[in-house]
Order: sequence, then structure tokens, then C-alpha cells
Amino acid sequence: MSEGGVTERGEMAGFWGIVPAGGSGTRLWPLSRAGSPKFLHDLTGSGRSLLQGTVDRLEPLCGERLMVVTGVLHAESVREQLPDLGDDGLLVEPSPRESMPAIGLAAALVEQQDPEGVIGSFAADHVIGQEDAFRECVREAVAVAHTGKLVTIGIEPSYPATGFGYIQTGLPLEIPGAPRALAVRAFVEKPDAPTAQAYVSSGEFRWNAGMFVVKASVLLDMLAHYQPLMAHYLRSIANNPMRLNELWPRLTKIAIDPAIAEPAAVDGRVAVVPGNFEWDDVGDFASLASVLVESADAPGVKVLGEQELVVMQDSTGVIAPRSGRTVVALGLDDVVVVDTPDAVMVTTRERAQDVKQIVEKLKLSGREDLT
Repeated sequence: MSEGGVTERGEMAGFWGIVPAGGSGTRLWPLSRAGSPKFLHDLTGSGRSLLQGTVDRLEPLCGERLMVVTGVLHAESVREQLPDLGDDGLLVEPSPRESMPAIGLAAALVEQQDPEGVIGSFAADHVIGQEDAFRECVREAVAVAHTGKLVTIGIEPSYPATGFGYIQTGLPLEIPGAPRALAVRAFVEKPDAPTAQAYVSSGEFRWNAGMFVVKASVLLDMLAHYQPLMAHYLRSIANNPMRLNELWPRLTKIAIDPAIAEPAAVDGRVAVVPGNFEWDDVGDFASLASVLVESADAPGVKVLGEQELVVMQDSTGVIAPRSGRTVVALGLDDVVVVDTPDAVMVTTRERAQDVKQIVEKLKLSGREDLT
């Protein structure tokens, strides 16, 4: 063990990686479905699913201190993709309750095993570049977390996005081991275009990527202050896991931001470490295009799958040939084609955010078999 609690491999003593792995599969339909959401898919052409990529990023920091929280529907697939995950590393939610109960359950279990332990929660379905820079940000966040704050990693905006929430930063905190740490003034919701432009121009705002680092006991104590019943139930489950099915339905469906991050920011209990690495939540086919490599033979064409199945003439866009059939596009700009064995979806990158409306339409028409 080297100075500062870091092993020669870079692992941080007492740091636990938490990976909430949920999702309904609506925004990348028909590539992803309710039974096979995007975190189970390789969406970058790397040969690893987004979940596996997330674990690969965290293991150098946490080693075997890793917990994946997922639903009953996805537990078997998660276990198949992560065969080395320890027996206690897979937490299965009886039903979806949003991110706060999922992260809180993991924190309650860590609190029991390691009262001084620090958890870092990172979504299973995000794409991150410059992984060394990411891990350096996490190390700074852990240093801040040891002071008793809830810490988030804020991404430097590369454009005035309207699809992300933002973090308003405050003064430097001057914490040893975390030279870039800033106070958080507020979390703000997804803005309209003029507001987003004002945020980016001000230099005070960063994208909220939903990454949180905090001592497990501090998270539960914050929860006891802002959501007291939830904290009581989660600690009760940690004390007696046999009560999971009894108490889980009583937990409020709520994300971590409104549950504790937003009120804690108002109370001056939240910090941010600026993230200087590439990040994408792969929230629709337009963002999927940004993480794929452009075809060497066809400028403006991104293919997720077998390149030889795609023929493009005077066309640009994103093609996912998943049925084994050849996909041809002629004279179309920014087209999105997803071809699967039971459904073909054709749209444009501009309308990519609206795909989830098609999923709702299919459900209303009784076609749950496709969703």
C-alpha cells in the first residue's frame, strides 16, 4: 500500500464501485428493448457491452469492491456478462424504484461492511473516453468525500445541450488531494436552448452526468434527513436481507438528484470535481452516432455491426444491421436505420429523441412483444 491508501495497482483502500444498471430500452428501440436495455449491448464496436466497459473502468480503482444493482428481468444477463462478479456483488431489485433506492441499498450494505467506506455510483450505460483522466477525477472526488460532502463529477459542456441537467459551480474548496474541487450552488433541470447557451457562456455550469461519490454512512445520514423513511427501510434491509421483498415496495420511487443532491446543494453540502474527459450517455441514435467510428469507405456513415451488410449511395447516417440482411440507403441525409429480426425502424437523427413515442404507441396497440 502506498501513501494515501492507494495500492501499486491504483486501487483506493475503502473505495467501492456502485453500478446502477436499469432502463426500459425505449430511446434506442428496436436495438434495445425492455428485456435487453442498452447497457447490455456493445454500442461502440469495442467488443464489450456498456456494462462491461463501466466495470472495466472502475476495477482499477475499487478492485473486487464492486456492486451492480439491477432488476429481476436483467439479473441473469448481468451475471452472464460479469462472471467474475462476487456472490455479494449483484444486488437484485424486486421492482424498479428509480436510482435513489438502488444506490441507497448498496450504500447501506457497504456501511455495514465498511463503516468508513466511500462509494462511487456510475451508471452502467454511459460511454467515457480518456479513462485515466476519469479515474483521476474519481480520486479527487474520494478525497473530497472524506470531508463529509456529497461529491459529483461535472462534465465540461462541449455545446449548449438541452437534453442534460446542469450543475452550477461555486467557489474553490481548497481540499488537499482535490485541487479542482468546487462548491455546488445548485442543480438545475434541462434548459431550453437560450438558457443552455447562457449557461455555457457563463463558464459556471457543467453537465450533470449523474456520477456521485460519498461516504456510505454520509449518504445514509443525508437520506435520513431528507427522506427519513427510506433511510430507515434501507438500513433495516441491510440488517436483515430477508426483509427485502417486504420493505422494497414501501420505498418512494425517486432519483438521487431530487432525493438528496438538490436539497443538499441548497444546504451547502455538495461539491463538484470538474471532469475533463469525453462523456456521452448514448441517449438516442444521434448521440450513438457520435461514439461510433466513421466508415473508411463511406464518409458520413456510421455502422454498428457488419460493415459489409451496408450499402450507402449519396447518403449519410447511422445504420445498425442486426438481422443479417443487407441494408441499402440511396439519396438520404442523416438517416437512421435499425434492422432487427422482428422490427425495422427508419428515422432521422433530428427525430431520434422521438423514438420512445413509437414504443408507447406499440404498447397501446397491444404489441408488447416488440417492446
